Amino acid sequence: MGVYAKQPSVDAWCEMRDARLYSGPYPVVAHPPCQRWGRFWHGSTRKPHQFKIGDDGGCFKAALEAVRKFGGVLEHPCDSHAWRHFGLTPPKRFKGWAPAGDGIGFTCYVEQGHYGHMSRKPTWLYAAHVTLPELNWTKGEQRLHPIALERYGYEKARRIGMTAMVGGKNKTKIRNATPTEFRDILISIAATAAQPK
Repeated sequence: MGVYAKQPSVDAWCEMRDARLYSGPYPVVAHPPCQRWGRFWHGSTRKPHQFKIGDDGGCFKAALEAVRKFGGVLEHPCDSHAWRHFGLTPPKRFKGWAPAGDGIGFTCYVEQGHYGHMSRKPTWLYAAHVTLPELNWTKGEQRLHPIALERYGYEKARRIGMTAMVGGKNKTKIRNATPTEFRDILISIAATAAQPK
């Protein structure tokens, strides 16, 4: 639940509640797990091919179906393999909302760094049955950790990224966290849902 816990008018579904079982009727803000859909879907570079692409227990599929049925928005990392797997047209960077290719929803590229995340955090959104807002479609400034830059130089600091240098064991949690400003935008999008008949 994290950043959604105790928000007024939000019924947050943590992992224990199993959002795959959600049966409505309210609009959805979905954050299905991304590990098996991202660049390292197969596992770490030191132990490649220990996982199967898309093996998320049906979470993305359930989230997509819920957004299509009840309205709302789904968030996933930029370049998620789930888009093509589920027949969605990947959005163009820095261009705004575009039809998702399924005749139902719209998709866009946005960077969470404009909304409070410490890194640029490129993100894809899929939205259905909602009013589509204007967001900051621009490319965020490059963010390099000063210690990484000093210690390793520009190229390695760029590859490492901001969150790898902070948080110790919590860096994955920090990287995955949704900033409160971005959460509020997603909630406001879902709140405009006109539920399909």
